[in-house]
Amino acid sequence: MITETIKKFVARLFPARGPQRIPKERHGIDRRNVSRHAIKVCEVLRQAGYEAYIVGGAVRDLIVGMEPKDFDVATNATPEEIRPLFRRARIIGRRFQLVHVVFGQEIIETSTFRALATGDQETDEHGRILRDNVFGSQEEDAARRDFTLNALYYDPLTEVVIDYHQGVADLKKRVVRMIGDPAKRYREDPVRMLRAVRFAAKLNFVIDDETRAPIRSMSALIENVPASRLFDEMLKLLTCGHAMDCLRQLRAEGLHHGVLPLLDVVLEQPQGEQFVELALERTDARVRAGKTISPSFLFASLLWQQVEVRWRDLCKQGELPIPALLQAADSVLDEQTEKLAIQRRFSSDMREIWFMQPRFERRVGKTIFRMLEQPRFRAACDFLQLRAAAGEFDSVLAQWWMDLANADDITRTQMIDEASRAPRAKGDEPAPRRRRTRRRSGGGGQGGQPVVAQGGDE
Repeated sequence: MITETIKKFVARLFPARGPQRIPKERHGIDRRNVSRHAIKVCEVLRQAGYEAYIVGGAVRDLIVGMEPKDFDVATNATPEEIRPLFRRARIIGRRFQLVHVVFGQEIIETSTFRALATGDQETDEHGRILRDNVFGSQEEDAARRDFTLNALYYDPLTEVVIDYHQGVADLKKRVVRMIGDPAKRYREDPVRMLRAVRFAAKLNFVIDDETRAPIRSMSALIENVPASRLFDEMLKLLTCGHAMDCLRQLRAEGLHHGVLPLLDVVLEQPQGEQFVELALERTDARVRAGKTISPSFLFASLLWQQVEVRWRDLCKQGELPIPALLQAADSVLDEQTEKLAIQRRFSSDMREIWFMQPRFERRVGKTIFRMLEQPRFRAACDFLQLRAAAGEFDSVLAQWWMDLANADDITRTQMIDEASRAPRAKGDEPAPRRRRTRRRSGGGGQGGQPVVAQGGDE
């Protein structure tokens, strides 16, 4: 025990020079789980005389036994040298230039080793790096990466992992630890605070004390991050398979104000928290099953409680239900898009999902057929199931709509006919017909007064 303590103390005083080269027997990566396209990129770059390694999150996930979502490659070749080597490749990025090498549906993001920060990089007034395309060595590139568990380089040809910062050891200890001074690194890129939370929640790790210490006091820096980057990071948080844990830890670290300002309000309402939990549990289940996730549905679920509260308030003030829902949705989305660049196509889908909810309360022939024609009908129907599970909507009626969504055309027609013949339940009655005035030619009715008759919609 004493010997081990002395070894650790000496290691801190006199860190070993150069990286650790960890063989397959110690890191445990099975090459069969590595993308063949990522291996191909490494092989092509090696044949052209360059270094090339699979790097970052893919190496981390492979070591802990998870299936990587994507594979990145790092090399000493510049973007201009990489692009001609592949049939389908394009240079992207302004802050950091890199190359997307395309193989069908898979994109291998290929970056050049970065040089250490020299202070000459273009930054904003808070220290956030705006532009940095200075290339360097693999050792410098490792020091530029954020956390030790992401600074790992896997050589698919020799099956060796190159580790400059004890990243494999931190993975074994289940610790998220920043490379370098955490406060300085957060100032360079405040999104790293969100990433620390995501990795801890996704991997069930703990954040190292020194890495965690500055987060609360520096959380306001999140407000300086471009909204588009925040949206991308929020999507990663919500689709990592442990979304509710991420949101709770965001709030615990004081980071939610820069991401979802309404999160506290939602989670303080018992029904609101239940609804969000149900939505994220189902999202996590889809992620773990390898199914696709709809960002529109996710954000519609997160913000629904706020929309509903404002909708009810407007109705109490005398607004008609549909215009009130429109106003409530617009006000909530306007507040959120100040922080999150929710793309127009997503916000449009969110509105459609919300606006269809009142229409589920009425089962009238023509209304049902019009509902089925809506492009977001299935998503709105799934959303209705969430509302029913949270006790907001009648579960029997919600199941009827889901059965209808899953039925073929013949069965749908039968279900609608049966619903039309059945005794009308509350909410199923057709909308009251408007009364209109109609004047008869020649002066109208008795005494010249207009004759009032029942009329349908024109």
